Amino acid sequence: MTKQKKFIAGGCSFTFGHELSDDQEGKAPSKKSWAYGLRRTTEADQYICTARPGSGNSGIARRVFNAVANNKHVKGVVGMWSFLSRYDWAMPRNNVLEDTRWTNISPWDTNMAAEERHQALAGSEAQQEQWKQRQESMQETGVKPFAEAIYKYGANQYHEIYLSWKSIIWLQNILEKKKIPYMFTLADNSLFYQELQHHRDQDPFMKALHNEIDFRKWFSFGPRMMGFNQWALLEEYPRGTTHPLDEAHQDAVKLMLPTFNKLIGGDNVHLDKEPDQ
Repeated sequence: MTKQKKFIAGGCSFTFGHELSDDQEGKAPSKKSWAYGLRRTTEADQYICTARPGSGNSGIARRVFNAVANNKHVKGVVGMWSFLSRYDWAMPRNNVLEDTRWTNISPWDTNMAAEERHQALAGSEAQQEQWKQRQESMQETGVKPFAEAIYKYGANQYHEIYLSWKSIIWLQNILEKKKIPYMFTLADNSLFYQELQHHRDQDPFMKALHNEIDFRKWFSFGPRMMGFNQWALLEEYPRGTTHPLDEAHQDAVKLMLPTFNKLIGGDNVHLDKEPDQ
């Protein structure tokens, strides 16, 4: 029996492919995304996209780990880390939640930011309807009042950076232990770009945590660990409501290929073909 090689991708909407030309209103990951484009350059038989719109970094790490733990013959893993201010939380069981328990929480889930988010989606009735349904679900499951409390009383950049870096190191070490080739990159500059002198250079704990990250396994879109979103804005690629569109993803694949080939070993066999599966 032929071994089916798996290619696993992790991230948020920038990896899932939100707003790309084959977007199915969030029902299935895009075949136009940067991650699927990299997969096409490999001999992998199956694409497993664990990315979810709105996911934070601890959620990204959790889903990739779950995929790695439950699949054999993994050809490689790519991960695009997301925004700092998002949380991944295990709630009391509810069938509406991911695997009956997990939820993404972001500042947009608070009353103050929800209206701002709704206005930002103006021009896309489908996205506004999806957002309305999410807000109703968040209220029903008790996530919304919980989110209000988190962002009112507890959320702060120091803790968010700590959670993100810890998640990166945790997944990095698991992939190393399992000898699975991987490449990390980032959607947003906030993960490293600000230099965070207070957290990295002046705080011995955060400096030590930062030093555990193996940046040899990363791709950056520009100086000081530039993110995909900032690169696409700087280069003035066409955008949807809040995301870069197909052209940015296509060109991102070309930029990433040299690093990807070095770290994972793509062979470019499918690069010029239309997406298939």
